[in-house]
Amino acid sequence: MSEEDAPRGPGGGPVRPSYPPGTLRIGSISGVDVLVRSSWLLVALLIAFLLAPRVEVVHPGLGALKYVAGVAFAVLLYLSVLLHEIAHALMAQRYGLGVRSISLHFLGGATEIDSETRTPGQEFKVAVVGPLTSIVIGLLALALLTVTPDGLLLLAVQGLAGANLIVGVLNLVPGLPLDGGRVLKSLVWRITNNVHRGTIVAAWGGRVAAVVVLCWPLLARTLTDNDPDLYDYLMAVIIASFLWTGATASMVSARVRRRLPALKARPLARRVVAVPGEIPITEAVRRAQEVGAGAIVVHAGDDRLSGVVNESALLATPEERRAWVPVSSVSRTIEDGLVLGVDIAGEDLIKAMSNTPAEEYVLVETDGTIFGVLATIDVDRAFEEGAHT
Repeated sequence: MSEEDAPRGPGGGPVRPSYPPGTLRIGSISGVDVLVRSSWLLVALLIAFLLAPRVEVVHPGLGALKYVAGVAFAVLLYLSVLLHEIAHALMAQRYGLGVRSISLHFLGGATEIDSETRTPGQEFKVAVVGPLTSIVIGLLALALLTVTPDGLLLLAVQGLAGANLIVGVLNLVPGLPLDGGRVLKSLVWRITNNVHRGTIVAAWGGRVAAVVVLCWPLLARTLTDNDPDLYDYLMAVIIASFLWTGATASMVSARVRRRLPALKARPLARRVVAVPGEIPITEAVRRAQEVGAGAIVVHAGDDRLSGVVNESALLATPEERRAWVPVSSVSRTIEDGLVLGVDIAGEDLIKAMSNTPAEEYVLVETDGTIFGVLATIDVDRAFEEGAHT
């Protein structure tokens, strides 16, 4: 969506989604907001500190400016990370997937895609294009080394080449949440025809990678005879925690999604009775009990559906007042998202309920006739029961 197409607020300016504190929006690419987390500043300072001795060797006498050179390199490096994430975003958009944002943070970048890929091929291409972009940038930087003059510029190109090749290769490690984990997921998905199994296998790959990273300082000492310092141990813990947490979250998500196809609105629907909005609550309840209905909808004088009775609000009304309170006062006005097709199921059902949170939804047939009411509490109960079967 372009700037002109974005929703407008009361003052005429485009309406932007809210982001967590410490997040700066620096622009938009192909309609996708580009965000920088405050943790990036820590990376810039860390890179400046670690690069300062090299800068001093290459260009002696800079003094404090050597740290400025380090920050400049951090900016250059993260521009290449941004290209990595843009590749993910553009490939996702090519397949009609929604992309919410691109974020640059302490450990690199992330592209937030709000839709699931529909085929193993899509999953593979969306995942692999990022690491390939980093590798191409690294190779181009290597080629530039032959024509780059000595000095700070050569140091920057060398760092850009090495960093991008490392990022590209390491991102292909077959474990979630790395891109290589999504590649592994796509391959298992294609072989087994089961996306959830692919996610579980790739998540276990991420856990194995986390253990290897955690043990890496000790392995490096054994293999290279170099004693790791505090920085090596700290980075190993941070990266291993990131991998383990991401892999575990993917595993939990896969197990949840595996149960979703059995979640269907039609069998969970409560029988419904339609009543005029002006009648008292007691009369509406009597009519519902008379026909064995578990839910009540309210219609206007022209028989048009106008609301669905909220069970919590009804029960909260004292019994001595129910004979005097109109049933419309305990109903929620029908709005977009409260009316669902009766055959909605699985992830579509959960997404629809998440988009418009409510306690009750009206279910309709394809011709618009009311089939019943779906209560969120019934969906939650069915989901929990499915978890134990």
